[in-house]
Amino acid sequence: QVQLVESGGGLVQAGGSLKLSCAATGIRINFNDMGWYRQAPGRQRGLVATITVGGTTNFVGSVEGRFTISKDYAANTLYLEMNDLRPEDTAVYYCNTVPPDSRAWGQGTQVTVSS
Repeated sequence: QVQLVESGGGLVQAGGSLKLSCAATGIRINFNDMGWYRQAPGRQRGLVATITVGGTTNFVGSVEGRFTISKDYAANTLYLEMNDLRPEDTAVYYCNTVPPDSRAWGQGTQVTVSS
């Protein structure tokens, strides 16, 4: 059974930083393309950043240059480092495979950026 547990969210001021973690069990992140998704209030969940099995990363344009996605094979954990946060980054952040496994969505972690 796949379980993904996100953590590291919080309340920060605009311009601040956070680092999110996603601890995976039942799946090896180094054998799957992985991604961070987010869902803002009243909006659909969307992909923010991806990292392939080979380590290639991609980002949605609005976070390019501000967010970094990485993974720790030994810890089987996915990370999202977020810098220069903006109010529009406020959302619940989730990790999952790319494309997502509908059975694997976790609770997410709330990120709130105040202006």
